Amino acid sequence: MKLYKPYNMVFVFGSNLSGIHGAGAAKTARLLYGAELGVGEGLTGTSYALPTKGINISFMDLDTVHTHVQKFMKYSYDKMGTYDFQVTRVGTGLSGFRDKDIAEIFHYVAYPESNCYFDTAWKPFLPKGAKFWGTF
Repeated sequence: MKLYKPYNMVFVFGSNLSGIHGAGAAKTARLLYGAELGVGEGLTGTSYALPTKGINISFMDLDTVHTHVQKFMKYSYDKMGTYDFQVTRVGTGLSGFRDKDIAEIFHYVAYPESNCYFDTAWKPFLPKGAKFWGTF
């Protein structure tokens, strides 16, 4: 049984371009939020796959991750008023990036009017006024 959130909050998780979704937040997205196997980027169910690993779970450099984050930021902006986004600590698990390096890429969507909410672990790296989810 898949569980979906009761409103328009989309679960944003770090994925690989193969869409394997076998561990961590990706597995949670598959089991609880409708992430589809084989879809490595974009919206499925109530989740958004944001690539931080390449095809077949290969390494992805930070510049390439940055490109995918920019694509997500444009998508989130286009969906303003339709969806809110619960951004997990993408890229900081199996991809091996530091929280600071990934969080700072999101700087431009971390403002009070944004529809993006970030893990509280990123609070030290995002500007004042950014919105967070989780325990403070």
